[in-house]
Amino acid sequence: MAQWEKLGKLETVYLKQVDELYDGDAFPMDVRHYLAHWIEGQDWERAARDHEFAIILFQALLENLDIQHSRFVQERESFLLKSNMRRFKQNFQKYQEEPYTLATIILWFLRKEKLILQNAELAEQVQQLQVQQNPMETDSQRNIDRKISDLQNKVQCMDHTVKCLEEQQDEFDFKFQTQNLEGTTNEQERGEQMKVLQALLNRLDVSRKSMLTSIAALLNIAEDLLCVLVTEELVQWQRRQQKACIGAPDNTCLDQLEKWFTTEADCLFQVRKFLKKLDELQEKVTYERDPLKTQTLVLHNKLDGLLTSLLKSAFVVESQPSMPQGKGPLVLRTNVQFSVKTRFLVKFPELNHVMKVNVSIDREAPMLKGYRRFNVLGTSTKSLNMAESMNGGMVADFRHLTLKEQKSGGGGKSIHDLSLSVTEELHIIHFETQFVLHEMSVSLETFSLPVVIISNSSQQQSAWASVLWFNMLCHDPKNVLFLANCPLATWPQLGEMLSWQFLSSTTRGLDSDQLDMLASKLFGKQTNYDACTISWNKFNKENVANTNFTFWLWFDGILVMVKSHLENLWKDGSIMGFVSKGREKALLKKKQRGTFLLRFSESIKDGGITFSWVEYSPTGEPDIRTVQPFTKVDLVQIPFHEIIRNFQILEAGNIPENPLLFLYPDTPKQDAFGKYYTEKSGADSPYIKYIKTKLMFVSKENTLEVKSPVYSDIMEGEGTWPKDPANGLFGEANGLFGEATGLSGESLPPEMLLSPDPDPMLSGASITASEDLIPTLQEFLEDSNMLNLLNYDMSSDVNLSFSASVQHCE
Repeated sequence: MAQWEKLGKLETVYLKQVDELYDGDAFPMDVRHYLAHWIEGQDWERAARDHEFAIILFQALLENLDIQHSRFVQERESFLLKSNMRRFKQNFQKYQEEPYTLATIILWFLRKEKLILQNAELAEQVQQLQVQQNPMETDSQRNIDRKISDLQNKVQCMDHTVKCLEEQQDEFDFKFQTQNLEGTTNEQERGEQMKVLQALLNRLDVSRKSMLTSIAALLNIAEDLLCVLVTEELVQWQRRQQKACIGAPDNTCLDQLEKWFTTEADCLFQVRKFLKKLDELQEKVTYERDPLKTQTLVLHNKLDGLLTSLLKSAFVVESQPSMPQGKGPLVLRTNVQFSVKTRFLVKFPELNHVMKVNVSIDREAPMLKGYRRFNVLGTSTKSLNMAESMNGGMVADFRHLTLKEQKSGGGGKSIHDLSLSVTEELHIIHFETQFVLHEMSVSLETFSLPVVIISNSSQQQSAWASVLWFNMLCHDPKNVLFLANCPLATWPQLGEMLSWQFLSSTTRGLDSDQLDMLASKLFGKQTNYDACTISWNKFNKENVANTNFTFWLWFDGILVMVKSHLENLWKDGSIMGFVSKGREKALLKKKQRGTFLLRFSESIKDGGITFSWVEYSPTGEPDIRTVQPFTKVDLVQIPFHEIIRNFQILEAGNIPENPLLFLYPDTPKQDAFGKYYTEKSGADSPYIKYIKTKLMFVSKENTLEVKSPVYSDIMEGEGTWPKDPANGLFGEANGLFGEATGLSGESLPPEMLLSPDPDPMLSGASITASEDLIPTLQEFLEDSNMLNLLNYDMSSDVNLSFSASVQHCE
C-alpha cells in the first residue's frame, strides 16, 4: 500500500498531524494527493544532489500537473481544482534554476510522513500487546475477586445475623427475669409462662447453632481463599520476582495482592469480633447442651490459625537487596551501601509507624568450613509506614545498609564436606517484626533471596553468574548450598535467561537465530536443542574450546560492550550479533555486492564486533571479507556507526571505495545508520585524529589481506589477527596515506582507512519515532553543509582518512 494511502487510514489524531504538516505553501497537499503514486515512485534523494537528474524530475512534475489539470477539465471537476493546478504549476516555476531545492523539499515532506506512520504503528503495537495480556490477568483476578466478594457479602450478612441473635437473646432474658421477679403461684399460669420461655430458648438454641454453622462455613471460604492467595498467587509472585531479578519482563507489582490480603484480613478480624460477641452472649445466657460451650473454642482456634498464616505470609521483601551501581540485584560488596525494602500486605492505617522491622544476616548459616560471616551496619531498625511508598503501601525502606566481614569468619569445623568459592557462597538477609492489633500478637519474619557478597569489583561478573544460575533453577530460596551441587540447566531455560540479559539491558532480547548460534557454540550443531543440558561448571568455570575464557565471561563481555557502545544499533536490529562464520558466509553469498552484516567476535574475551561483506570476482564467484574485530577500546574513541560510515579500502590503482553498501538483507547503509551520523564530516569530523592513525586488517575468505610473512592465515571464526605490542592492537598509520609499520618493522601499504561519507545528510536516512532526528524544513534548506552536499561533485577530491589497500593473496 502506498504511503499516502496508509496516512489516509490513520486515526484522527494522526490525520491532524498530516493536516498540520501541509498547512503551508511549501508543498501543496493537493499536489501530494493527486500525484501520490508518481511522487512516491521517484528517487528524490538522488535528485536532491544530482542537478541533471533533478531537472528531469522537475519537468516530469510539471507534465504531471498538466495531465491532472486536463483530467479535471474532461471530468468536469470543480473550477477550484482546475484553478489550483494551474496556480501550483506557476508557483513551481521559481525552482527552474534550482530544481534540486524542490526535490529537497519533497524529500523532507516524505520523511515527515514516514515519521507519523511509524508513531502510529508503534502505538498500535503497544495497544495490541496490552490487549493480549489483559485476558490472562482478568481470568486470574476474576476468580479471586469472586471469592473475595463472596466472603465480604457473607461477613456483612453475618453482622446482621449476630445483631438479630443478640436481640433474640435479650427477649428471652427479659422474659425470664420478669417471670422470676413476678413469682406467680398459679401453676397453670406458671406452666404457660414456662412453655413460652422454652419456645424462646429452643428458638435461641436453633439460632446459635445456625450462627456457628455459618461461621464455620465462612471460615472454610476464607481458608480456600487464603490457600489461593498464599500457595498460588504469592508463590507465583515470588517466582516472578526471582525471574525479574535476573532480567525477566515479569510484573512484580504488589498492589493487587495487598488489596486481597487486606480485604481478607479485615473480614477475618470481623469474624473474630463475632466470636467474641458469642462469648459475651454465652456469659449472659447458657443452658444444658449449649452449642457455644463446645464449638466456639474450635472456631476460635481455626480463625486464629488462618489469621496467623495470613499475617505471616503478608510480610514480604518487595525490593531485593541491591547496590546503586551494581550489575544487578543480589550482588553486594562489603563496605558499600545497599538498599532493600520490606512490605506488609495487610494495610491497616492504625498500624502506620507502629510495627518496627529489624534486619540481620545469616541467622541459619551453614556449618561449612571457610563460610564467611558478616555483620549488618547502618540503620538496622525501621518502622513500617505509608510515607516511604509511592503507592501508599506499608513499607520499611532500608537505604543505607552495609556489610562487614567478621574477623572470625571462615574458621571452625564443618559438617559439610564442600568447597565453595567466594562468589558461590550464598547468604540470606532476615527481617523481623511484631504484629499487635485487636488483642492479637503475631511474630512475623521474612528473608531476602540469597545474595552473593564480594569484596572487590573484579568478582562482580562471576557473582552475577551465581545469581543468574540460582534464580533460574532453584525454587527454594533458603537453599544456600545450591551451587555446591546444583542440577543441570536445559537449553530452553538457559536460552531464555540469556535473552533476558539483553532484554533488561537494552530492551531487545535475542531472537531464535541468535539463540541457535549460542546453542551450537555450547552443544555443537544439532537440529533441535530442547533436550540439551549444561552444567554450572561448563557455564562459568570451564573454558570454551580453543579459548582461555568461559562461555559466561565471553557472553557478558559482549553484553557490556553492547550496553556501553552499541545500544541504539542493537535496539533497531542493525546488529545480527550472534551468528556463526559458516552461517554468515551462507547468508552473504546469496546477496548483492556490498551487502554486509555485523556480528560479535567469538575469540575476544571482553567483547568485540566485526563486519563482513561480499564481493564478486570477474567470474562471478562470491568472496566474503571480514574486518579485524573492534573492541571496547576502539569504540570509546569512535562510535561504531562512524566506523561503518568512513570505512574504505584501496583497490587496484589506489582508488578508495567504501565496500559497505547494504546492511543485510538489503537496507541501504544510509537508511540503516544515517540517523546516527554526526553533522560534521571530513576534516571537521571530531574523530578525524583517530581515523587518520588507525591501521586495520581485512581477511579474504581464509587469508589476511596483507602480504607479509609476519601475518598468518586467519582461523575459522575471525582469524589470528596481528598484534603490535608497541602501537596497540591495530598498529599505526602515519598520516592519511603514510607508511604503516607491521610487527617486523618492514613497510607495509596502508591497509585500511576510514573516510567520511560524501553525502551524510541526503542519502536516505531512515526516520525513527523521534522528532529531534529530523530538522525543520527551514533548517533543512538553510544548512550550509546541506547546500554543499547538494552540489557535491563525485569527481572532486575526496578527503580520505581511513581506507585499505587490498593485496590479493593467491
